[in-house]
Amino acid sequence: MDRIESVKNSKVKQWRKLHTKKEREATGTYIIEGLHLVEEALKTKDIIKDLILCEDITMPTHWNVDGLNIILVTNEIMKAISDTEAPQGVAAICEFQNQHTPNTWKKILLVDSVQDPGNLGTIIRTADAAGIDGVILGEGTVDHYNSKVIRSSQGSIFHLPIVKGNLLEKVMDYKEQQIPIYGTSLQNGISYNEVKSTEQFCLIIGNEGSGVNADLLEKTDKNLFIPIYGGAESLNVAIATGILLYHLRG
Repeated sequence: MDRIESVKNSKVKQWRKLHTKKEREATGTYIIEGLHLVEEALKTKDIIKDLILCEDITMPTHWNVDGLNIILVTNEIMKAISDTEAPQGVAAICEFQNQHTPNTWKKILLVDSVQDPGNLGTIIRTADAAGIDGVILGEGTVDHYNSKVIRSSQGSIFHLPIVKGNLLEKVMDYKEQQIPIYGTSLQNGISYNEVKSTEQFCLIIGNEGSGVNADLLEKTDKNLFIPIYGGAESLNVAIATGILLYHLRG
């Protein structure tokens, strides 16, 4: 078990840099913090590279940390590497998961340019709850290893495959497999409740302001919208995703 006492330590400096996408991609690692997220990560084999504990924190006895590199740090260091106002004294450095998009996926969520970390994290959590096979993030979507995305996902980032890809190419692949493709749009759209639930589908959700890219909408089988019965201008993209996923899967 190692111990670090200075915020000027090279490891600490590198951990702090992991709050930037550039450093995450350069190292293939990202940082998580908090008891719940670390516990969820521990359930995923070989994902944690370093487990970081405050010197005054008692680690839960049920955690299986055999073979893990555990590093004790001061409260000052934990505050320095945290991006939360009240760090829980537990963090971990995790490695990117090598994931792919197998042809066995039958319920797929495509995310086109969703930029708010809280929205993406909630969308991932919702897809996990709805039993979606995998999530594919298109260009312009916030990095799913962003710490705010991870916190909003409440650990669901560890439960289902999340990959980056060319959404137009993916749509064409799924059309060849005869998987129904549903976009989300008012233009040339129908109310979601006019579509029956199905054992396989690909749902595309879009940017908070501009929606799904027009090139993608041209390739869909149907475009769906959720009726607004009150005075709200629109639904939050994460809320809308939950309604549509649960309706489509039945």
